[in-house]
Amino acid sequence: MQSGVLFDVDGTLVDTTYLHTVAWWEAFRQQNADVTMADIHRAVGMGSDHLLDHLLGEHRDRELDQQISAAHDTLYAAWWERLGPLPGAADLLRAVAARGLAVVLASSAKEPELKQLRRVIDADDVIAQATSSSDAEHSKRAPDILQAALAQSDIDSHSAVFVGDSVSDVKAAARLDIPCIGLACGGTSAAELIKPVR
Repeated sequence: MQSGVLFDVDGTLVDTTYLHTVAWWEAFRQQNADVTMADIHRAVGMGSDHLLDHLLGEHRDRELDQQISAAHDTLYAAWWERLGPLPGAADLLRAVAARGLAVVLASSAKEPELKQLRRVIDADDVIAQATSSSDAEHSKRAPDILQAALAQSDIDSHSAVFVGDSVSDVKAAARLDIPCIGLACGGTSAAELIKPVR
């Protein structure tokens, strides 16, 4: 077993939060669902399963869920070639690796998107492992993706830290009792990130 740092990717290492917000907003609009961008922004970081429940209600007609999610994916993918890393993202990963800690991307992005995000970060030389949506049954705020990242990298959960930018990241880490460093670069305030959560 080894020590390491798990990193969320969207909104933490790559500047995607507001693009996801706009893509979800337009996807909802296409199905005549009136959801404000402020509400969407606060939900970004959840997987689509949790996000749709949170924004549209758990007791909604779920017939259009697949169409909404597919529309979001298509709209968001139009920006892939223009995505940029957040300032210092690659330097941070390299600094962690230089201290002898394993660097693991704990992402629930789909594999093609993760490939693009890794290209944007441009630090594959220090990334020991990376997860994608196929590695977890449930998305964050559930801890599944973090469990997968720990298992794939052979990191001891007692010697791990998770770095993320959303309330869902903090909740996922709390469920495994992994310390979480919350970054405000995704647009969620420090006050929201440091609330006790379970």
